[in-house]
Amino acid sequence: MAQDGALFIGGGGVDQTEPQELLHRFANRHGLIAGATGTGKTITMQIMAEGFARAGVPVFLTDIKGDVGGMAMPGTPRDVLARRATKIGLHDIGYGPMPVTFWDLFGEFGHPVRATISEMGPLLLSRMLELSDAQEGVINAVFRLSDENGWPILDLKDLRAILAFVSENRQELSSLYGNITTASVGAIQRRLLVLENQGAAHFLGEPALDINDLMLRTPQGMGRVNILYAEKLMRTPRLYATFLLWLLSELFEELPEVGDTDKPKLVFFFDEAHLLFNGAPRVLIEKVERVARLIRSKGVGVYFSTQNPDDVPDTILSQLGNRVQHALRAFTARDQQALRRAAQTYRPNPRFSTEEAIRDVGTGEAVTSFLDARGAPGIVERTLIRPPGSAMGPIEGQMRAQVIAQSPLAGKYDQTIDRDSAHEMLARRAEAAAREAAAADDAQGADREAPREFNRARRYQPPGGRAGSASKPVSSRSRNDSTLDAFAKSFARQLGTRSGQALARGVLGTLFRGR
Repeated sequence: MAQDGALFIGGGGVDQTEPQELLHRFANRHGLIAGATGTGKTITMQIMAEGFARAGVPVFLTDIKGDVGGMAMPGTPRDVLARRATKIGLHDIGYGPMPVTFWDLFGEFGHPVRATISEMGPLLLSRMLELSDAQEGVINAVFRLSDENGWPILDLKDLRAILAFVSENRQELSSLYGNITTASVGAIQRRLLVLENQGAAHFLGEPALDINDLMLRTPQGMGRVNILYAEKLMRTPRLYATFLLWLLSELFEELPEVGDTDKPKLVFFFDEAHLLFNGAPRVLIEKVERVARLIRSKGVGVYFSTQNPDDVPDTILSQLGNRVQHALRAFTARDQQALRRAAQTYRPNPRFSTEEAIRDVGTGEAVTSFLDARGAPGIVERTLIRPPGSAMGPIEGQMRAQVIAQSPLAGKYDQTIDRDSAHEMLARRAEAAAREAAAADDAQGADREAPREFNRARRYQPPGGRAGSASKPVSSRSRNDSTLDAFAKSFARQLGTRSGQALARGVLGTLFRGR
């Protein structure tokens, strides 16, 4: 059994009875769970989440295949699990449910999760939209314009409103923020349409997630296990990776410095971590590296779960002190090189070859290395992973609905909020400019129409003229004035329509900036 202040992972050593433990005070030094599909990564993540929750540490993890939700129910005793527990010296598996909070970006299988576009920031938004450098420059200009004019960008319609304004006034704005082309703006608009079709409109908006709601504990002192339903989200991997990176960034920005503590304030599991780094620009990888390096001082431990350690950049992999390596398959020369590199990152054990052990361990076994009492990497050990106390597998829909209804956050995020922001502000400016244009048109028309007298010959007497006199030829200036008058009146009539408001923003763009 594990000592106080440690999380029991499994049994190692020659007879697999030597406890392999993750010390709570070093849990914020981050970690890695790696291995091929079907080797037991999800169960390892589950038993680690259980251990942290029992120690009073809230946990956030993702449910990629829909088979983690069972943690809300007690596990079912089985002979095979009992034999494993006995073999590794675990006297009490501790069957029971975990205090689970279900989340879902789409609000279907958990509490809705939302973030405003302003909170997302230009870098993450550009990553999510897969923008080019030129298009990312336009997004940066949009955010600068929003800050300078006090136009909050909260949801997609706010972003579209400012993009329309930027497009209509691109010549003036290009002198301030660099070249802005209609092609770049159009490409961004099309990307937004694709993102909206993928369901991102559910995520981008208010009420935004309060990160303190991820750090709740039960009255008995257990940490709550926050499970993000991600089976549907995984169809849009960029959205998935961007959301989790945003969440990490928010934790880093909002949480106070706590230094070294007896146990972390929150443990964050990033499943399918390769999605974060595939095709990521260097600036984004640097951001992840910076967050991973500094967030431990905020009391947050980050654990990456992926199929191969090579999926994680070396600059980040070097910061992961606690490691559970399930089996790697070496079917190709590239696989063999990856296996060799993975083995070289562990402190060797003279009793066996690390490379052979990583290749040969079975399902439910792993090669483990945790930080020791001095904070140094421990010697690698073959470990039989302990069984979990909560249920393994999915949760039924009726039970999930019951857990959601009994959650302490029930009803808090259910209703969308649409407060005054960029879309409404720009619409009001357009309407005000349209009213001024209409008033100016009416005043000019009144000045041109002077009263005419009806003379005795029943003919209209133009002011200053004589009855019956021949009309004078209409000058070209008068014809132009008449044309402009007709256009202005037609323009005023269109202001009540959606297309007319869009036209007003283009023609009266200079008025917007001057007000």
